[in-house]
Amino acid sequence: MALIYIVEDDENIREIESIALKNSNYMVKAFGRASDFYRSLDVLLPDLVLLDVMLPDENGCQIVRRLRANAATRRLPVIMVTAKTSEMDMVKGLDEGADDYIKKPFSVMELLSRVKALLRRTREEGGKQLRVGAIQLDHDRHVVLADGCPVELTYKEYELLRYLMINVEMVLSREAIMRFVWGTEFEGETRTVDMHIKTLRQKLGACGRQIGTVRNVGYVLQSSPEAGA
Repeated sequence: MALIYIVEDDENIREIESIALKNSNYMVKAFGRASDFYRSLDVLLPDLVLLDVMLPDENGCQIVRRLRANAATRRLPVIMVTAKTSEMDMVKGLDEGADDYIKKPFSVMELLSRVKALLRRTREEGGKQLRVGAIQLDHDRHVVLADGCPVELTYKEYELLRYLMINVEMVLSREAIMRFVWGTEFEGETRTVDMHIKTLRQKLGACGRQIGTVRNVGYVLQSSPEAGA
């Protein structure tokens, strides 16, 4: 289920967007100010952002520029929503890095259609891009970022993190992790998994707190850094 952030200062429009998306089985978090939006990004990255251009504390185009300048949010899909109708306004938003543009007033059907199309396109183009909280993994380039900073991992640590990210919020047993990372023929002790989890947490820094321990079972990668053990 995709998570969508709405950044819109008009309470009525924010409510309409929220209800429409929730009724279409999306998870939604809504914000009236850019500052609240940024704080939530530090905890959990969404799958898509609906962004109003005119906000009380920051212009939507400036927000897109900041998102595109940050490695952790560079690929975050953004649909800009605004009452402005001039061609120059639309061009400016797209030039700053927005993926699509909706003009107010809009129909709920148009909104849902644009959201579905962008999510589908993003998944097709970035099928090997994984993102959980502030952790990003680019499987095509074999690159891992934590809070936007590159993290050097061994091959086993990388595969361990990838398995956790593919199964985010799912508790994985040590045996299941061993089968994926070391193969079915691996005959080492499950303590090997514990040692690799320990070093992986250390290398991820603050993001390492997202990896939680489930006593006598295994491990789980959680979306929030506060949730890890």
